[in-house]
Amino acid sequence: MSNPFYRRWMVPALFFFSPMTLAQTPAAPVVVAAAQQAEVVQVVQLTGTVTAQRDARLSVAVAGLVESLAVDAGDHVETGEAILQLDAELAEQQYRAAEAAHARARHAMEDAQRRLAEARRLAPQQSIAETAVRDLESEVAEDEAELSRLRAELAYRKGVLDRHTVRAPFSGVIGARSVELGEWVAPGAAVMSLVSTEDLRLDFQVPEDYLGRVAKGNKVQFNLGADKENAYPGTVIAAVPVTDPTARTFLVRVVPTGEISGLLPGMSANVTLRLGDGQKGTAVPRDAILRYPDGRVIVWEAVSENGALVARERLVQPGFDFDGLIEIRSGLDENARVVVEGNETLRNGQALDARASGAR
Repeated sequence: MSNPFYRRWMVPALFFFSPMTLAQTPAAPVVVAAAQQAEVVQVVQLTGTVTAQRDARLSVAVAGLVESLAVDAGDHVETGEAILQLDAELAEQQYRAAEAAHARARHAMEDAQRRLAEARRLAPQQSIAETAVRDLESEVAEDEAELSRLRAELAYRKGVLDRHTVRAPFSGVIGARSVELGEWVAPGAAVMSLVSTEDLRLDFQVPEDYLGRVAKGNKVQFNLGADKENAYPGTVIAAVPVTDPTARTFLVRVVPTGEISGLLPGMSANVTLRLGDGQKGTAVPRDAILRYPDGRVIVWEAVSENGALVARERLVQPGFDFDGLIEIRSGLDENARVVVEGNETLRNGQALDARASGAR
């Protein structure tokens, strides 16, 4: 204690931390805001993808040689529009042969029906044997059966001929084309992909921790791609309660509320999901929270002591972060006033020159 160096520095140090010094320190200019009771909402940020309600890989129904291609990737097509034609020469010949056979059978049946009608007129006059009438009836029945068979054959050949033309099953955009002129294609092999640009929705995977809290009808906000400025509203239309065992997530599907120009399948989307059960809690503005590397989380409360407004450090347990507020689960009274500006260098018991948040 007799060390001169120690005596030189001890007194100023004691003087610096003394209450008298704090009292003499000028009041710190700060902005304060009142803690408030708010409905606590958990905000979950997720990344999803814009998907089409209809996304098909088109294939041919019959084998054949590609004769013509009417579209390419990026082309828009309408429902029923021809997009690919196979060489149908042999199918056309088979159809014509079936058509001729059907016509011949129809004429044979009509002739048999005419002869049967004449025989029935003569039968009462005993001008024709009853056996001949029955033979004609049998012939008509056979001709009718043959005509029915050939009618089905004709319809089959017409169907095969029609299937040499691939038509768009719905309107949309050709996503990719995987064949060229002259290629031989077989049933089941994809020749094109067709994606609908109508009735688009957003699909995103939600951690299984939220299973049961996301339900049909929940409202969301989402941004498209790198556009962080424009937020669009949407509604949950499906929450599939089956989790992916590898990712521990489940599918949630959202539809935009209203029309959005430029919305295309495959675009990325950043979705903000708000989950709440209607319960209220104490919340303070986000700027009131100070976090330290050692894990402490504090707020500075402005309290009246001996007629003066001073700062008091409060160790708090924060909860959910939402709408510019942070839920305070413990450590702060619900009627407290907290410092939201000028709180970085405050000391316990320091006088405050406070201005209410929003005041000028």
